[in-house]
Amino acid sequence: MNTIECIKTRRSIRKFEDRPVPRELMTEIISAAAFAPSWKNTRTPRYTVIDDKAVIAKIAAEGVLGNAHNAGIINGTNCFIIQSAVNSLAGYEPDGSYSTVKGDGYTMYDAGIAAQTLCLAAHEKGLGTVIMGIIDYDRIAEIISLPENETVVAAIAIGYPAQSPSAPKKFTADEILRFI
Repeated sequence: MNTIECIKTRRSIRKFEDRPVPRELMTEIISAAAFAPSWKNTRTPRYTVIDDKAVIAKIAAEGVLGNAHNAGIINGTNCFIIQSAVNSLAGYEPDGSYSTVKGDGYTMYDAGIAAQTLCLAAHEKGLGTVIMGIIDYDRIAEIISLPENETVVAAIAIGYPAQSPSAPKKFTADEILRFI
């Protein structure tokens, strides 16, 4: 699959087949995500891959702020990723001051680039993903014993798709592009 085809055919998948995702395949996908660019090559994104159904169920029960839809998605997969980021690196100078007016915003920017890279690599390998934002970041950090120098950024359900949704309406280049 070429890059443009991968970008145009990737969809957010919310229903998964009841098949485990091999750890070797997850390692390959995370290895691809490691190639995402980052602020001054700080490489802050980290990944906790959860394939223990008891831990997945605990996150679904305690880590979604009561959102039943997200709990259902999480419980419906055999593999779940928590993306975190190392604190106080992206967007900072060696003395601890911010490099730009964006402050520490580059941590989230870098994590977003890395998450999309992960999702595209997963799609190329035949897996579906959905990035979930309505989660209890602090509770999930506790459940997975996240290192203190990291912050949960996103949760990504991943697995073999049990659905093939059509593309939602997208903007055309004419609607979002300006030339000067």
